[in-house]
Amino acid sequence: MGLFDSATIQNLEHGLKGAALQQKAISENIANVDTPNYKAKSAHFQHTLNEAVQNDKMQAFRTNNKHIEFGSRTDEAYISEDASTMYNHNGNNVDIDKEMTDSAKNQIYYNALTDRLSSKFNSLKSAVRGG
Repeated sequence: MGLFDSATIQNLEHGLKGAALQQKAISENIANVDTPNYKAKSAHFQHTLNEAVQNDKMQAFRTNNKHIEFGSRTDEAYISEDASTMYNHNGNNVDIDKEMTDSAKNQIYYNALTDRLSSKFNSLKSAVRGG
């Protein structure tokens, strides 16, 4: 077991990766707000499910050894397009107000995760120094 293999650090890492993917989707949407026929993108990641699986709060009931465990799935975060709506006459469905709001929320989420990760590393540093 490594020094940085704790469940907390791994959960924070998953959250940061998800927030980075979300910011990428938001940035692409904002950059293409006036592009004809551009469809808004959104990121999908399930950090709460991953946290529950990693903390063994959810167990799979398997009646056969060939059944797949919940924790063995490797669902990666992904970006999808929303082609179901159209806000502009040019076929574009990016709502700039929504994107700016989502960007602000994502920035707050990202900052909270980095603050928590920094606190975790400071605790480790204090333990190593013996304080």
